Amino acid sequence: MSHEAHEAEEPATPHLDFQGTTPYEDYVKADVLTHLQQTLSDDPGEMVFLVTTQVMELWFTVIVHEWETATGALREDDVPTAVAALKRSVRELEALNASWRPLSQLTPAQFNSYRDALGEGSGFQSAMYRRMEFLLGEKSASMLVPHRAAPRVHAELEKALHEPSLYDEVLRLLARRGHAVPESVLRRDVSQRYEPSAEVEAAWAALYSGDETDELARLGEALTDVAELVWRWRNDHLVATRRAMGAKPGTGGSAGVAWLEKRARKNVFPELWTARSHV
Repeated sequence: MSHEAHEAEEPATPHLDFQGTTPYEDYVKADVLTHLQQTLSDDPGEMVFLVTTQVMELWFTVIVHEWETATGALREDDVPTAVAALKRSVRELEALNASWRPLSQLTPAQFNSYRDALGEGSGFQSAMYRRMEFLLGEKSASMLVPHRAAPRVHAELEKALHEPSLYDEVLRLLARRGHAVPESVLRRDVSQRYEPSAEVEAAWAALYSGDETDELARLGEALTDVAELVWRWRNDHLVATRRAMGAKPGTGGSAGVAWLEKRARKNVFPELWTARSHV
């Protein structure tokens, strides 16, 4: 083999010399992300707690983006785009739920070693998680109160409170496609928590009794995948909290495990679950 041919097969050396920061840094902002961790105790375990919580916030942000994409697509009768966004969010929810693993075996002693550093900080104060809940139909105006001192965040949450949820747009689509969704549901105050409807349950049961390849049936299954993983998120949260602190009150003044147990018993998109008993 000639010297020239050998040189031609050598892998190209990556470009290493840039003006200013690297293009990777410009896009990802890794230096910002990796310097956001400011622990408040001397306990080495606080770092994984803080980073895991920040990772959860990033996944919340992605999932909100997907569900807002799906909501907008449903408003335009674009079911394929909505289903694609929901399917992406299923994979993202799986990654979000896996975030509990680094914290899932915390003992009370380990958690207590840095718990005081949290002060009154609590996960229920997460604005992005609240936007997720609002998109699921879990509306509550009182949950805006903690964010009054942050105008941008408060305005975003107030907007989300008064907009139709993902499920509201699903039910409006069902009605436009000829399914018997009652006017009381279609014209409900969307700033209030969604409550199950017997008529909506019957509409889903009728849809599921038909063609399984129907576009709306596939939408229902994508929503069910989302709902199942939301339920798993709540249960994983409950188990991790129960293991780390037992039945003590939560850091933000909530009832802790008792509050999480109540949340874990609720299903989102409830009629998608109850309708299955009638198919």
